[in-house]
Formats: sequence, structure tokens, C-alpha cells
Amino acid sequence: MLNSNCRDRLAVAIAVLPVVFAVAQYVFAQAGNPSTTKKILIAECGASAYAPEHTAAAYRLALEQGADYLEQDLQITKDGVLVCLHDLTLERTTNVEEVFPERYRFDVPDDQFPPTNKPGKHWYVADFNLAEIKLLDAGSWKGEKFKGEPIVTWQEAIDIARGKAGLYPETKMPDFYRKRGFDMERLLVESLKKNKLDQPNANPKTPIIIQSFHVASLRNLREEHKIRLPLIFLIHMDPQNQWLTEAGLKKVKEFADGIGPYKLLIDREPKIVAWAHAAGLTVTPYTFGSSATGRFQDVREEMYHFLFELGVDALFTENPDRFPRERRR
Repeated sequence: MLNSNCRDRLAVAIAVLPVVFAVAQYVFAQAGNPSTTKKILIAECGASAYAPEHTAAAYRLALEQGADYLEQDLQITKDGVLVCLHDLTLERTTNVEEVFPERYRFDVPDDQFPPTNKPGKHWYVADFNLAEIKLLDAGSWKGEKFKGEPIVTWQEAIDIARGKAGLYPETKMPDFYRKRGFDMERLLVESLKKNKLDQPNANPKTPIIIQSFHVASLRNLREEHKIRLPLIFLIHMDPQNQWLTEAGLKKVKEFADGIGPYKLLIDREPKIVAWAHAAGLTVTPYTFGSSATGRFQDVREEMYHFLFELGVDALFTENPDRFPRERRR
């Protein structure tokens, strides 16, 4: 998912009935009717404009700022534990180079942020066990007051959000981990079952929505694991995108309940919102942050335009405190 602080973002399936959620959830049965559908605030990596992404500090601040959902990018440690981190590698947001100076690989990660084709030293999450991961400082890069903030496990994120907000995990680079013997979808589903969060409305105060850029991952969740939770198909900035047409969005409906396109795709072709709603899909663009607001005077104005003028259902933002809840009168 393309994100100034967080990330570059990035056939027959089971037919499922629209899933009706409680207070802070999507109302899929009303998708496309902005007057009756509550606008949903998803805190991108937590309140990541103000606190280090994917840390307890960022998640707790997002809760204080009224987030409906906390968003998590999932990675897998060497010993098979799901952790919350945007990158495949640790060097951008931790002090791994100081703690484990010799534990690097010299290559080009698939999801390097910012993107580059130049090889370099990289410390992969998958090369470290959880005990080693927990030794790292994931907060100092954002400011001295966050020094010592650790990387958060997926279970810890669940515990922080439970009863307060929903969770919005992303299956990140599942093929990368599959080549290393890990099944990210299975690990995610098992964790949801363990926490009794694997069914729609299982806990109305902690709803779950799953997102991915990978069609195969979403199909795996829907077809193999029989997941009936909402699935969101994330869509990169790609001028040749095959999905963002009326016909393409009807195909998306075969494996997902909504789309999460890069915001400029909608800005350039606002009809995408109507096409998606007509196909029975919700629309949740990414990422809205105070550091990149384009032609808008501030992030609040930008979010308002997308929510109430273009009619999207929800959005990902680094600034939960700036989210406009209601249409101006």
C-alpha cells in the first residue's frame, strides 16, 4: 500500500451473502448509499503521522483519536509468529543494524521502501525469531520520546484493540513466506479462531476485515479456509489496471467484498466508486496523510472530498484525529 510513512502500497469462488456489521462496521447490504452508510475510519499502521508505525504507542493513540479500525501489515518471524510491520525487512524502522550488525542479506527486497533496484544490506524479519525481534527498538526513528517501543505481535495488536475497535490485517507478501515454508493465511485464520474472531459479528466491538494485494491470498481465505469475514482487494497505482473497469469489478466480487485502491486512481476516475457499488463492493482508498495532500489545503479537506463528494465508504489515514465524521450542513 502506497504510504508516505508506512508503506508502498501496494475463477469461481464461493458466493456469500452481504455481511451486516454492527456500529463501527461496514453495512455491505447498503454499499453505495452514502446517506445510510457510516463512514469508516481505518488508522493506517495506527496513528502513524504522530507515533512510530505499528507500535503499541501508535495503536493506542489511534484509539484515543477515535479510530474504528486499527490496520496491521503482517510479517512472519523465523519461528512462525505473526508480527506487525510494514516492510519485509527491519532496517527502516528499527535499530537492527546496531543490534545484529552481521545478520544481513545483500540483495533487493521485493517491497523495499522507498523502492529501488539497487542491492544493499537488508535484515529480514523472517531471519529472526521473536525473542530477537523483541530486542529491537522500533520507536526511536520517530523521536526520542518513543525510544524502546518494541515491534508488536499480531496477538498483542488484538489485545490492544479488543473491545475498543476493529482490526484490519493485511496478508503481506504471502508468496515470499510460502517459499520459506510458512502459510500466512493459515496462521491468520488460526489466530482468529483462537481469539473467537473468525466469524462475522463474533465480537461486535472488535470486527475483523482482511485485506490483501494478492488475489490468490484472498481466494485461499474464501475458498480453502471458508472465511466469511469481509475481504478487501487492495489495488496498486497501475495505468493498465485490469480490475478498475465495470467488467473488472464484477470479477473482483467473485473473491472479495470491497476494493482498496490507491487514492489517485479514484481521483483520476471518480466513476470507479459507482462501478464498485453497482458490483456490490465497498470502496476504501489509501493512504491519506498530512504529509501528502496534493491539491487540497489539508488532509481533512482531502478526506472530506473522497468521503462525501466522491462517495467512498471508508479510508485509510495516518491522521485519525483529522477524519471528518459528518457532511457539512
